[in-house]
Amino acid sequence: MKRGRSNKQDLRPLPVAGEGGPRVSEGRERGRARTSDSPSPGSLRSPPSPAKGGGKALQFVRNDLVLVGEFGRAHGLKGEVRLKSHTGDPQAIADYRPLIASNGRTYSLKNARPAPGDAPDLLIAVVDGITTREAAEALNRVQLHVERDRLPPPDEEDEFLLADLIGLSVQTEAGEIIGTVVAVPNYGGGDLLEIAPAQKGPTALLPFTKAFVPVVDVAGKRIVAAPPDDLFEPAKPQPEDEA
Repeated sequence: MKRGRSNKQDLRPLPVAGEGGPRVSEGRERGRARTSDSPSPGSLRSPPSPAKGGGKALQFVRNDLVLVGEFGRAHGLKGEVRLKSHTGDPQAIADYRPLIASNGRTYSLKNARPAPGDAPDLLIAVVDGITTREAAEALNRVQLHVERDRLPPPDEEDEFLLADLIGLSVQTEAGEIIGTVVAVPNYGGGDLLEIAPAQKGPTALLPFTKAFVPVVDVAGKRIVAAPPDDLFEPAKPQPEDEA
């Protein structure tokens, strides 16, 4: 994904968060997410097989992992679970094995299919070793990662992995933390950062351009933004056309 190079702040109304067209799609074009491709066979290691019912617990802290998805609520009675994918091709997340969870366990997906509805990044997944609804419910909100060296690196200085942006803290140039990046949608007019406010409330969208986002510090897990003052204010109703 490439940050827009314009230094001009365009304050035209943005689409409401969660509505509109699909998010960043797969591909290697400039400006696209780079986690979309399946891992090449030559890049795969021989990871430990996940143990039945949840996988093998890691015994050390990993700092080389990239967030690629998050389990949601259980689906049905046979262990299927909803999954939000952060890869450019959402279903490509199933090709990464193992997926390393935030709780230190590893998981493998037998398959993943699109969930009902219009959100292309929401899947229904079958997880190896998960066969009951109770086991699937225990996965809710578990985040999933892959090793960074298994992902293709960005081609240019101002290009970023979509998964690297998810979860970054957002702060103003004065150092005030205003929220966290929860998604990076694109509704046809350029990439946007969907930001959940530090205080509870609806998310807001900020154009992913240098004008609005002058600093992206992946290593420091932060973004420095220059948002409009009304970023988190509810959208005002559009005036009706006069007859």
